[in-house]
Amino acid sequence: MNIFNILLPIVVLLLVFGLTAAIPDEKGLIFNLDNGELCLQTAQCKSGCCHRNSGVSLARCAPKAAETQKCSPLHIYGTYYFCPCESGLTCEVDRSIVGSITNTDYGYCEDQNNTTI
Repeated sequence: MNIFNILLPIVVLLLVFGLTAAIPDEKGLIFNLDNGELCLQTAQCKSGCCHRNSGVSLARCAPKAAETQKCSPLHIYGTYYFCPCESGLTCEVDRSIVGSITNTDYGYCEDQNNTTI
């Protein structure tokens, strides 16, 4: 087997991955999706939240939850019933084993640096 036949597929793959990484702002069909677009996993959304209203609804990219909004803590599943909090906020929730398994541990976004009483 010729060295050219071995290196050609590797070079083509590197070129494709390099071009994909060089254009991060381009809207994609699978990744880099805008809010409102259909998604399967949170990793596909620019916002970082693939949200569904119920177990049988289609999931769509949605903005992360703001302060005092209902939220889900980060988890291993690909979609959320309530989006995780924006950067700098934490989702205050009482976790349970059943809630972790069924994805029903919900809370509210709070700013831990807020010193008002």
